[in-house]
Amino acid sequence: MHAPSTSLLKTLRQRFGRVALYGALCLVLSALAMAELLWSHKLDAIDNRVGDALLRWHAQGRVPPEDVVLIDIDQPSLKDPQMFEVAGAWAWPRVIHAELIQALAAQQPRAIVLDLILSPPDRFRPENDAQLAQALAFERAYVPMILMEDSAERATLALAPPAMGIRAGEKADPAARYGIDGPTALPPEAWRTGYINFIKDRDGLGRQTELGRDVQGWWIPHILGRVAEALDLPRPASPRFRLNWYGREFTRIPYAKAYLATQSGDGRLPFDARGKIIIIGATASGLLDFVPTPIDATTPGPFVLATGLANLQGGDWLRTAPPWASPALALLLINGLGLAFVRRVSPTWAASGYLVVAALALTAAAWALGRNVYWMPVSTLALGAGALLALGLLSSRLEMSERRHVQAMFSRFVDPRIVQSLSESAQVAEAEVSASREITVLFSDIRGFTSLSEHRKPEEIVEILNRYFEMQVEVIFRHQGTLDKFIGDAIMAFWGAPMAQPRHAVLAVEAALDMADALQRFASDMARTDPTTAFDIGIGVHTGEAVVGFLGTARRLDYTAIGDTVNLCSRIEGCTKGVARVLVSEATRAQCAGAFEFIDRGAFEVKGREQAVQLFEPRRLPASEGLSAGLAGNQA
Repeated sequence: MHAPSTSLLKTLRQRFGRVALYGALCLVLSALAMAELLWSHKLDAIDNRVGDALLRWHAQGRVPPEDVVLIDIDQPSLKDPQMFEVAGAWAWPRVIHAELIQALAAQQPRAIVLDLILSPPDRFRPENDAQLAQALAFERAYVPMILMEDSAERATLALAPPAMGIRAGEKADPAARYGIDGPTALPPEAWRTGYINFIKDRDGLGRQTELGRDVQGWWIPHILGRVAEALDLPRPASPRFRLNWYGREFTRIPYAKAYLATQSGDGRLPFDARGKIIIIGATASGLLDFVPTPIDATTPGPFVLATGLANLQGGDWLRTAPPWASPALALLLINGLGLAFVRRVSPTWAASGYLVVAALALTAAAWALGRNVYWMPVSTLALGAGALLALGLLSSRLEMSERRHVQAMFSRFVDPRIVQSLSESAQVAEAEVSASREITVLFSDIRGFTSLSEHRKPEEIVEILNRYFEMQVEVIFRHQGTLDKFIGDAIMAFWGAPMAQPRHAVLAVEAALDMADALQRFASDMARTDPTTAFDIGIGVHTGEAVVGFLGTARRLDYTAIGDTVNLCSRIEGCTKGVARVLVSEATRAQCAGAFEFIDRGAFEVKGREQAVQLFEPRRLPASEGLSAGLAGNQA
């Protein structure tokens, strides 16, 4: 199932290099991240959900300003007996609102914002509309209108009454038309109005509001924009801005309490309206003026207006974070993780680094929110998590490809159990690089092979050699050795590569002794079938520095050791004839101290050496001593 992809990865790695593969993946991931953050925005829902929770947490410590007051048509006001006696059941006559507004205007508030729809006209009591229009003569009183984008009935914007605040821009279309439900109960000169449409995001929640909007070159103001312009409140550079919510309630005066106070003996309001921004709206459940916001799925509409006005007055609406913040974080995460995998950092450390950056980013988002800046990096962090997964998968496949590549190369030379242990990246890299290292080399040669060949058929000789080689190679592999090559009837093996082996000399000598024992059994079997057959071997072992690695061409590679250590080991094997079946050098004996008993066989002159070489015959220690030495070796 995985062979094709692994083979493809191997081909790509060989052609372009490991770093290039990671670079290409990081480039693709970066491009996808930029497309998402700058254009697609498919992950905005993640940011919104986490951002809403953060906003609710942040709002808990925010107290609304005292000079933004809501006169609330709440449920108790609708059920108040005195109010019912005066005004009747809802909807109340507009003269009720007129009388309240007149009482408020007398105290010179900063603004009165009426959040009640004033259409159509009252056909039965037109005098009530006239009295309301008279009350709204207060120059800072504002009434709402509704924009109807899909309405078939459209008004020509050029004909809008000047009081509406609709202005023509430089490129305004004189014939522009738009659906507007205005306060038709009032005369045009009283239409100090702005729209109060609910501004919602794609998921239906209202997180933003606006000062107004451009329609075919005409500026149509939101009621917030009208108030902000009239009162010269601070305004954001962009018409649309994000609301900064309050956890505490605004100052709320029940409508019935406020109105009935104006009808009492002294006609005084139950609060000081001077200098206040007053919103008259409904929160009663039966009037259904509720909208979904991050704070509550049923936020009263007047609360949204109050929040917008309070934000503008305090200049603490939520600013948008710099547009480069999220893309920069995404590029940092993706390319930082890519660099970590290129440098073969442990995936655990890479994941830990990602979590640290994620925690810092979320902390920065909370810190920025306290300074009226909204930045939600969750979708960016999700892209980083995706990059971590993608890079981790590529790393896993590359490591698997490299491991199989190395295992395929070494399976001919090393015991399969050793090959399987070549799993770590550092071991893989070390195994493939030709380098000088300390190893122990073993040479084994058959004695009397020439005379043996003279009395047997070639196919018999091949069969005997194959049986012999299979037996001896099994011994070498059992002792964790690396098979270098067969040279005629000779065997060359070494220890200490491709994997480092601290006790490589001990392993080599143990293998040599076991090879001698195996030869004894093999020779006995041969003698039973042919008593005339003489079969013996000589084994030389030497420890020293040698260059180990792959030697050859692209078509034919051998994993081999070369150098003076190898040459001397071959000469030592040649000295065994008539002396001992196994001889080792002084260097090997020194590294096996305590593991074997060594018999000094004297100094030997060898070709290529000016000084004689001292050689020793290893023998196994008695059982008790061998056990103690073995335990000591294991502890070492």
